[in-house]
Amino acid sequence: MTTDLKMPLTSHLEELRWRLVKSFVAIAIGFGISYNYSDALFNLLAAPLLSINPAAGGGEDKVHLIGTGVVEAFFTKLKVSAIAGLFLALPIVLFQLWKFVAPGLYEHEKRYALPFVIFGTFFFLSGAWFCYAMVLPVGYRFFMEQYSTININPEIRISEYLTFTSRMLLSFGVTFEMPVVTFFLARAGAVTHRTMLGYLRYAILIIFIVAAVLTPGPDVASQLLMAGPLLFLYGVSILVAYLFARTPSTPADSEASSDDSSTDLTAN
Repeated sequence: MTTDLKMPLTSHLEELRWRLVKSFVAIAIGFGISYNYSDALFNLLAAPLLSINPAAGGGEDKVHLIGTGVVEAFFTKLKVSAIAGLFLALPIVLFQLWKFVAPGLYEHEKRYALPFVIFGTFFFLSGAWFCYAMVLPVGYRFFMEQYSTININPEIRISEYLTFTSRMLLSFGVTFEMPVVTFFLARAGAVTHRTMLGYLRYAILIIFIVAAVLTPGPDVASQLLMAGPLLFLYGVSILVAYLFARTPSTPADSEASSDDSSTDLTAN
């Protein structure tokens, strides 16, 4: 940890630059792989909308995705491939993030690199899957039903649909990282399980506000679909804070840290 304190700002910026470069290279490789399957990936992303029949009587009126530009289909494939490339490269991106913050950790904390990558990837993908399988069908059904009430056949631009869908998937993925973020805050001594229990009522209020903002429909069902998992994740975060809270430093630990610092200074 002392090595990180002695690094000048320019060294931190250089380290950040290279971590970002490696992350973008990983995403670019994922993009190249995903582009070969861009048609199938787009059909997968479009499924929650295209499977909806807004007609009250179950008629032939279906939701249609339309293109209004000459190059819109091509750019749609690029966007889909970029999104899929980010998902494929997520473990590498998380590992680069870990390597950037690792110099500021104690030696015994650096062994958490692999669990951080595994659980970070798991929670992000779980959030994206939950959004795709649970939230988007409910939200899109609500929106499309509004067309049938005014006797309009919905035709949605593919660029607008893709932007909205990808934003929702990424938002849920990031939101589901709550236990991972709590782990770092607990190890840094910023939060404890007692602190999180004390703020439980405020957390519930904030979670429902976030659910109301992020969910595509104003109906209560879609908001509960997001608020429910977030409340569960908050409970998991409390458990994480309890299990991985920083233990109070003992005199022996302080002496050991001082000896390590002296050794580093001598070696330098």
